[in-house]
Amino acid sequence: MLVALAIFGARTGWLRGFFGDVLAVAWLHCVFRSVLAAPPLALAAAAFGTGCALELAQCLARLWHLRIANPVLRIVLGSTPDWMDVLAYALGFVAVMLVESALRAARPTACAPRSSRRGR
Repeated sequence: MLVALAIFGARTGWLRGFFGDVLAVAWLHCVFRSVLAAPPLALAAAAFGTGCALELAQCLARLWHLRIANPVLRIVLGSTPDWMDVLAYALGFVAVMLVESALRAARPTACAPRSSRRGR
């Protein structure tokens, strides 16, 4: 979905930029979940924190007048810090937690084991 958004969302910059950041947090959460055995809240927080760290790096790069030479890396990591990106990361965090909550609620609960004695 992120690839389709990058290809077809170019005509609508706000959609690609904002919704792409929301999806990036969800995607990163899934990547973390596939390799780490941690609670969903910790993984979602790590994905949100990664996005915020990228925004901080963009701010520092702008303050120190640093530029990323590789154009592909510049597109992937971004080069312009924006508070709306942080809002998108926060919405991605909330969306991940809502989905995790819905999945947890949909799982059947484990039944207590029955006693092997029939007379009781």
